[in-house]
Amino acid sequence: VSALPPTSFQSSSSSSKSQLPYFAKLNRRDGGGGWAPEQTDRLQWLQVDLRERVEVTAVATQGRFGSPDWVTSYMLLYSDTGRAWKQFRQENNIGTFPGNTNSDGTVHHKLSHSIRTRFLRFLPVDWSPGGWMGLRVEVYGCAYKSDVADFNGRSSLLYRFNQKSTSTVKDVISLRFKSQRADGVLVHGEGQRGDYITLELHKGRLALHINLDDAKMHPSSGHVSVFLGSLLDDQHWHSILIERFNKQINFTVDRLTKHVRTGGLDESLEVDYEGNVTFTCSEPQLVSVTFLSSSSSSLSLPLDAATETLSVTFQFRTWNREGMLLSTWLRRESERLLLLLVHGQLRLTHHRSALQSSDIVIGQALSDGQWHMVSISVGGFQVSLSVDNEPPSTMQLKDIAQPGRSVLIGGCPSVLTNQGCRKPTLAYQGCMRAVIINNQPINFYLVQQGLLGNYSKLQFDICGIRDRCLPNYCEHDGECSQSWNAFFCDCSGTGYTGATCHNSIFEPSCEAHRLTGSASGFFSIDPDGSGPLKSTVVYCNITDDRVWTVVNHNSTEMVRVQGSSLQKPHVMKFNYSTSLEQLRTLVGRSEQCQQEVVYLCRKSRLFNTWDGTPLSWWLDRAGERRTYWGGFLPGVQQCACSLDENCIDMNHFCNCDADRSSWENDTGVLSYKEHLPVTEILVGDTNRSGSEAIYRVGSLHCYGDRFLWNAASFYQGSSYLHFPTLQAVLSVDISLYFKTTAPSGVFLENLGTKDFIRVELSAPSVVTFTFDAGNGPVVLTVKSHVPLNDKQWHYVRAERNVKEASLQVDQLPLRFLEAPSEGHTHLQLNSQLFIGGTASRQRGFLGCIRSLSINGMTLDLEERAKMTPGVSSGCPGHCSSQNSLCHNRGKCIEKSSGYVCDCTHSAYGGPSCKKEVSVSFESGSSVTYTFQEPFSVMRNHSRQSSAIFTQSSNSRESIAFSFLTTQTPAMLLTINTYHQQYMAIILAHNGSLQIWYRLNRDKEPDIFTPTSFNLANGELHRVQIHREGRDMYVQVSMVFLPLSGRAGVDEEVLQAGSRGFIGCLSSVQFNHLAPLKAAILNRGSSLVNVLGNLVESNCGELADKSSSRSLSDHADTGSRGKKLTNAAQSDSAVIGGLIAAVVLITLCAVAVMTRFLYRHRHERTRQMASVKEKDHQPRPELRYRAELDLHSAMRDSRKEYFI
Repeated sequence: VSALPPTSFQSSSSSSKSQLPYFAKLNRRDGGGGWAPEQTDRLQWLQVDLRERVEVTAVATQGRFGSPDWVTSYMLLYSDTGRAWKQFRQENNIGTFPGNTNSDGTVHHKLSHSIRTRFLRFLPVDWSPGGWMGLRVEVYGCAYKSDVADFNGRSSLLYRFNQKSTSTVKDVISLRFKSQRADGVLVHGEGQRGDYITLELHKGRLALHINLDDAKMHPSSGHVSVFLGSLLDDQHWHSILIERFNKQINFTVDRLTKHVRTGGLDESLEVDYEGNVTFTCSEPQLVSVTFLSSSSSSLSLPLDAATETLSVTFQFRTWNREGMLLSTWLRRESERLLLLLVHGQLRLTHHRSALQSSDIVIGQALSDGQWHMVSISVGGFQVSLSVDNEPPSTMQLKDIAQPGRSVLIGGCPSVLTNQGCRKPTLAYQGCMRAVIINNQPINFYLVQQGLLGNYSKLQFDICGIRDRCLPNYCEHDGECSQSWNAFFCDCSGTGYTGATCHNSIFEPSCEAHRLTGSASGFFSIDPDGSGPLKSTVVYCNITDDRVWTVVNHNSTEMVRVQGSSLQKPHVMKFNYSTSLEQLRTLVGRSEQCQQEVVYLCRKSRLFNTWDGTPLSWWLDRAGERRTYWGGFLPGVQQCACSLDENCIDMNHFCNCDADRSSWENDTGVLSYKEHLPVTEILVGDTNRSGSEAIYRVGSLHCYGDRFLWNAASFYQGSSYLHFPTLQAVLSVDISLYFKTTAPSGVFLENLGTKDFIRVELSAPSVVTFTFDAGNGPVVLTVKSHVPLNDKQWHYVRAERNVKEASLQVDQLPLRFLEAPSEGHTHLQLNSQLFIGGTASRQRGFLGCIRSLSINGMTLDLEERAKMTPGVSSGCPGHCSSQNSLCHNRGKCIEKSSGYVCDCTHSAYGGPSCKKEVSVSFESGSSVTYTFQEPFSVMRNHSRQSSAIFTQSSNSRESIAFSFLTTQTPAMLLTINTYHQQYMAIILAHNGSLQIWYRLNRDKEPDIFTPTSFNLANGELHRVQIHREGRDMYVQVSMVFLPLSGRAGVDEEVLQAGSRGFIGCLSSVQFNHLAPLKAAILNRGSSLVNVLGNLVESNCGELADKSSSRSLSDHADTGSRGKKLTNAAQSDSAVIGGLIAAVVLITLCAVAVMTRFLYRHRHERTRQMASVKEKDHQPRPELRYRAELDLHSAMRDSRKEYFI
């Protein structure tokens, strides 16, 4: 910029003539030594006109020479015309540049990608704390020229090849475009056979359509469509690159690349002509303004006092579904007209008084980020509203409309609190342009200069909208949606949960299911956790000594083979119920796997007896041919009888090779797990007379979880284990168990040039999770009320993603912190991963670490410890064995001479937490259990959640119980909150299980039916419910069942409650609480109130018999778990009061209180028959429920269980 004339520099203002923008040249000392504005706020700017389009590669800044004035951070805007600016963002969407810390130092920034522009604008964001804004700049780059063409929507340009047609196997198409319209075809070419290629703009996104096949012979088989980019109708240049080689296509838009493969048979593109570009480019003069704040952005524009009508048109684009767009007075400030965006629709409301209003609602999905045109007309006795040139909707007025003195766009004036504009109604947050009032276009430059109207929190000549879903940070196929400031992930149906759908909802193995107290059955497991592989359904055979994981395939029956030869062998391919990648992970995680191969033969050999050539073989999971058979070792062509030395002919190593006419047997078990499972079998010697073979390949059976107890002991403070660099750029989850007697120590650390991540025991009762992704160190701590260095196992889980970070220790409340909406998102690490120590060999951990898992992959600590001094494999102690000594959530506690099982948080009792606690209820019997739990313990926020972020990704619930009854209807369990939200689990009249829940007391409850079977059949049934945020998963009798839902009322719940429950309840678990067991074992406690006759029962001991019978019933159905999502509610299901401060949890045996409610409900219904709807009376059962909620117990912030 040193050679540019003074006219190339402009600014928002200057503090004096010696500090004009012309003096803002790098290293210049003349004048005042740089530019300084008249005021210091974020509305100031310095603009440079480069005189022609330049490819800018870097910028540099200094402060004002010899002064305390400099800029510490700034934004960089660019434009071709000096209007319609766009903010430059770096690769990780960072929109600000670090500036200077003194007046004379130079700070260079090489742009992550070059920009081709003529105008640059520097916007100071922060400045010298002890001085003023001061700036000198330099721009680096080179001249840029290109041919351009302008298209008006009806024009086109045709290019013809020299030949009549051309056939290509490789194409490269590149171009740059800019547009103010969201739709239009850029390039199209087609051939005589139906080949074509089309590049079009559709709703601001680029779509590439290509077909290589003959459209007549193969209709649609070779067609492929790819969509990329977003918000490309912003009047700024965008780059496109299409590279094709045969069927492989790379499609790139502005550095975002998508790779696809076309279908069809052909690999060449034959076209006769295609469109192209050129000449001059017109520059539209549309000026946009950005409403920055959802609470205080507004624009007030005056109206002519003499006007008798009002017409307003404007265009807007936003992601927010709610917001005040426009308001104005009618009839001399006695009536008000409001235009709001409500749930993505336009609502025009005419308020005549506080109680009288009328509405017009039009449009759909208007918060989609696209430009929409709105037109309002007020005149005479009529108001009309239209959107996107659709026919207008009208509203009739009682009196002639008389427009007020001004129109307010955005904002919500405080004077309107009684007339429909309620604080805190959100102000409009988004972009607006082409505002015309009474046929007069609004000049935003006059508004900016203070010459027209008034404004607050606006940014002129720029549309600041950005697509936060591009790239999509929602993992595992989660669906991304967004508001102006944030994005959200809908994880419904993915099998994952969390802010970015990162965490699997399923256990990693059958062994883990056993530790949660589950019995045998079909389960969904996710062996790689948060890794890329999805969950799969397996059968878990849980026995006393081992837990077997069983995976079936498509052919487990006996297969008879005749007439096959080596040239034409019999071939059977096995398709398993899960993918080979999932099988590989499952087998690798297991301690041992095996697969039985039953092989019966008659005059059918496995090997050629002369030269040993295999006549039959099988393929392993990698497709490699294997010639050893069940019971023998890999690489040796023998069978089990050879190893056992009992072959019928000792001259052969397999019974079948004796080639006898009688039936022989070479059955055995394949147990070399690196080769399992069997994917294919070939039989080749059954083509002779009387030759025959029968075989069966059984299911894959695996047991054990070799990572669950994979441990290392650290006994030197300077020792550590090192692994490859942590892959944690966008998200990472770390989980581990530790036990120690040391007061502190680092579990894990990984460093980068500036970024780092660390998890440590920072004090005897404090675990700390620290990281820096470029926004400064973030520290999360969880403090336990008891020391954690007590030589017992403790669980730690830390997670960081682009939306939030969290830390969990044991069952203490989750600690989480939301990430800033504007900031660095990439965690850049480059050192080795240190376990049990640091690179500086300080603050090393002394103790044991086991089951260390990162992003679903468990690190093999034992193997690495074998070659590391100061570290040993495994961990001493009784509680360090894979043979779980304590069951059903029981905790193993080390003692000097043994161990004990702490069953406090288990619904079971006994020395090993295996004895079920069961109670038989008779008519009139009940148990009320009150549990103190302060609200501060229930939610552990690092800071207040954003009001816009209504999803609760941190609340979760787990409920489990068994029941046996013949009564219908019956109440099994209810959970009520102080805010009249509830969940109820009942048996309906037909004995089917129903789950009711109401999240909003003003709306009807949702009802879900996991199964239509009659469960009131005198058999024991197990119910398990897990809720994570808005998603709920239900398992009944050890088999996941699909859920059906409907909306309804509370009548059936009240009827079930009036009947109570007569039968047996067993093993009742709510989160980490076991209320039934606590009530039975602590009858003398003031927290327990027992009414009627309760009898401890053994009904729970029937579970094994009942489950084995139900398992055989469902073994062939393969019923899979499905996720239940409350699509009708935007808020998460509030069960058990994770939101409310006070909770009533009711397990109803005979619900005396509910019967009372039901009786009074009918009485009140008769009494209130004449009450009009406008009286807004509360529902009677809700009022009685509130009165009966044990009075002060609710105010004392206690949880209560009523059984």
